Amino acid sequence: MKTNQLALLISSALLLAACGDDGNDGVDGSNGVNSLVSVTALAVGSSCTYGGQLIESGLDSNGNGTLEDTEVQHTQNLCYDSASGFNMELMARHESGVYGLSAAEIVDFDIVAQKVLVVNAVSGRVDVLDASGLASAEAVSGSAELALNNLPLLNELDVAADVGLERLGGVNSLALHDDLLAVAIERADEAGNSKQGNGYVAFYRRVDGAYSYLKAVEVGALPDNVIFTPDGKSVLVANEGEPNNAYDVDPEGSVAIISVTDGEPADSANLVRFTDFNIGGSRADEVSQMIKINGPGASVAQDLEPEYIAVSADSATAWVSLQENNAIAKINIADASVASLIALGAKDFGLAQNAIDASDKDDMVNIRPYEGVYGLYMPDTVASYQWHGSDFVVTANEGDSRDYDGFSEEARAHDLVLAPNHPQVSAAQDDTLLGRLKVTTSMGDEDGDGEYEKIYAYGGRSFSILDSDGRMVFDSGSDFERITASLLGLNFNNNNDENKGDSRSDDKGPEPEALAVGKVGDSTYAFVGLERTGGIMVYDVTNPFDVHFVNYIVNRDFATDFAVDTDTGEYEGNMQLAGDLGPEGMKFVAAEHSPFGVPMLVVGNEVSGTTSIYRIY
Repeated sequence: MKTNQLALLISSALLLAACGDDGNDGVDGSNGVNSLVSVTALAVGSSCTYGGQLIESGLDSNGNGTLEDTEVQHTQNLCYDSASGFNMELMARHESGVYGLSAAEIVDFDIVAQKVLVVNAVSGRVDVLDASGLASAEAVSGSAELALNNLPLLNELDVAADVGLERLGGVNSLALHDDLLAVAIERADEAGNSKQGNGYVAFYRRVDGAYSYLKAVEVGALPDNVIFTPDGKSVLVANEGEPNNAYDVDPEGSVAIISVTDGEPADSANLVRFTDFNIGGSRADEVSQMIKINGPGASVAQDLEPEYIAVSADSATAWVSLQENNAIAKINIADASVASLIALGAKDFGLAQNAIDASDKDDMVNIRPYEGVYGLYMPDTVASYQWHGSDFVVTANEGDSRDYDGFSEEARAHDLVLAPNHPQVSAAQDDTLLGRLKVTTSMGDEDGDGEYEKIYAYGGRSFSILDSDGRMVFDSGSDFERITASLLGLNFNNNNDENKGDSRSDDKGPEPEALAVGKVGDSTYAFVGLERTGGIMVYDVTNPFDVHFVNYIVNRDFATDFAVDTDTGEYEGNMQLAGDLGPEGMKFVAAEHSPFGVPMLVVGNEVSGTTSIYRIY
């Protein structure tokens, strides 16, 4: 008998027959034969120098749920590359052929239907990709990774058409639990402001491998992230409530909670609001001075902009990133209340372990500390996991500014009038040092005299781990810049719309945005996508107090000549061979739900419009 049997719900029809446009053509899967995958550990020095895994797959011909020796059709040794026992291999990829227009953002994987679901944001649709061939896919390497395109498009969900309301816009997020799919879509208001009306969550049910529209539930303005609780009993939505470009319409941010009973979503949402934190409100004194509230004329509730949600393993607590505010809201799900607003504080770029390269005009790698300069963490994606029964929150510290026609807080360090005793008075006027660094004008003038005692930049250029109450227990410091500079040279801190090295040092550096956390064997790993430079940083976070770097995986050709306009999608050069640009969303798939029999990571890359799948072992 094989060890570690995994009876995956994959019919032979899915494995052996091509699907039609609706994913339902061919042999009826209910009459098919299940595919089984067996994973057996290979000892060090056996078939693999550093050990590895034997992957065997085949069809359960006798229907007993066990992969017998006579049923094995495919065998492969997966050898570890080093004694660390961790590897990632690119197995599948989809090229949408749409560049710069967010054609691949948030992703999920349906193990039952063997499909990858991808937010094609600007189009207002969800792309449905055929993943039925993953079990027999072969790993590729080198230049073959750049051109891989073996994950075909089956069909699309036209969410706006299904909901059937006027003024619907882009799709921002999706999530799958059992057979229920939730998709967040934004809506314009009656005055024509593109994102300021109340959005909706559209629900679909998987029926015979396809997704059938059920209903739409109204939520708040600009639903930006949707997530199921682990128990599947609630859907949570981060309603960002962004202002319009003139900054004369600014909806309140909120978190929507939609109950799900016996697989049926409720007809209405319960909104968690932040009005009690407004000036004069019952909880106004809980708003720390380090929570950035700076929208012109905005109340606290209007200024708070929920971005992303993580939920505890017991489905009781949610942590919501308030990116522009440099804060996190802790939510009690059961009574739909705000437990606390957590100020994230500032990262001291004057410390050696937090050093940065602050200039895109120095033609060199110049990672150095700057006393008196700080980074606002401003996380985008957040995730949670447990260690010794306690919850920990992982944050990707991207950073974001408010930069609108009606109001902008952005400036360069050389624009600030610094206090005479500030240690960077000279460096701030040198564009090869600190002068080009993008900073906020909304913080740093601590005595209100027009001179800045501190310089605050956007983002931590790192990822962090917090305990359940928001106390920081780990930050990756300057790792991302140091590692990419060592491996990529002047291609570090690259932008994602062209190959021009060191072009983001003055902004937010590598700009960590995408994030996923999952277990590989007995260890828990964090996967952090660098939106600008590209690639995935991998850290072992099993013990949040003993975190260490594991690997950096990047599928990008920094020598390819290309440039893409992210407003129009027009491009020059060879975009097809540029690789994966702008990792925006990730989905970690545990071994028991993966067709490989080992964990996998699905990545949506918004600038290249590509979706990538890695096998992890």
